[in-house]
Amino acid sequence: MVNPKGPLGGPDDGLVVRRWNRDPRCVGRARTELRRALGNWGLAQIEDDALIVVSELLTNASRHARAARGREIETRYVRLTAGVRIEVHDAAPGRPEMLSPDPERDHGRGLFLVDALADRWAAGERCGPGKRVWAELAVPAQGGSHHGG
Repeated sequence: MVNPKGPLGGPDDGLVVRRWNRDPRCVGRARTELRRALGNWGLAQIEDDALIVVSELLTNASRHARAARGREIETRYVRLTAGVRIEVHDAAPGRPEMLSPDPERDHGRGLFLVDALADRWAAGERCGPGKRVWAELAVPAQGGSHHGG
């Protein structure tokens, strides 16, 4: 659910900021916001990869970020010169970890997808409690294919 409190930017600003309650439905809504921003910024060619990345980062935050009630998860989509930075902020202190792949588990592959699709990504500090996990995706050079890492 979108929370109207706090700074809200729009795609025309080169920055889109939204706050979400910790609810699985926020992932689809965040994807819609990102799709809209990428279209407005002329970045449709990286849309598929970017939507997977935001889905994985936001799913991790909504599942694992055990923060106090009222502490929303925030997404930020930042227009870069040749791409986009996707940030997910939450108030929980723990950092995400890539798990060893296990074919018997039906979860735990999200950060491997992020690592494969993003040009770079990391988790770090943010202003206030918790962390910021971000990933950057660039438009591939003409004739090239996009492979992160």
